Amino acid sequence: MKAFLDIDTQIDFVFPAGALYTPGAETVLPAVVRLNQYASANNIPLISTMCAHGENAREFAEWPPHCVIGTVGQQKPAATLVPHQTFIEKDELNVFSNPKFLALLDELSIEECTVYGVLTEYCVKCAVMGLLEHGRKVTLVSDAIWHHKSAAGEQVIRDFLAAGGQTARVDSVVL
Repeated sequence: MKAFLDIDTQIDFVFPAGALYTPGAETVLPAVVRLNQYASANNIPLISTMCAHGENAREFAEWPPHCVIGTVGQQKPAATLVPHQTFIEKDELNVFSNPKFLALLDELSIEECTVYGVLTEYCVKCAVMGLLEHGRKVTLVSDAIWHHKSAAGEQVIRDFLAAGGQTARVDSVVL
C-alpha cells in the first residue's frame, strides 16, 4: 500500500511570522495542499508529521523555541488540512523517534511513501533516509520541499538518490 507523508509543514516553519521560518518556505504550500487533497480524494493514507515541543525542549539549545505544544506556531496551515489525515507528533528532528510512526506504517502495510514538506536537510532528510532504511520505496516530491540552505538540500537529494530513493514532481504524482 502507498501513503503520502507531509513533513512538518507547520506555521512556525512556513509563514514569515513563524518562530523558525525559512524565507521562501511558504512557496511550497500550494503543492502541499494539492498533494494532501489528492491523497484525501483518492483514499491514500496521509500521515502528517508535526514538531511538538515542550517549553524546555532540548532542541531549543540549538534553535529558537518553535512548535511549542498548544501554540499557533505548532499548527498546520488550515489549507493543508484534509479529512482522514493522521498526525504524528515528535519532539526530535527524526519522526522515527516516535515509535507510533513505524507501528502505523506496519499496521497499514505501507510499502511505498511519497514524501514532501520542510526542511529538506533536517526533518525531511530524517524521514526519507529512515524510510529507505526500513525497506520502504520512497519518492521525494522535488517541487514540494524547501531547503534552509540550497547546497545542503541538494546534497540530501543526491544522497537520497544514491541510497535508492527517487524523485518526482507534483504534476507526475497528482494525475
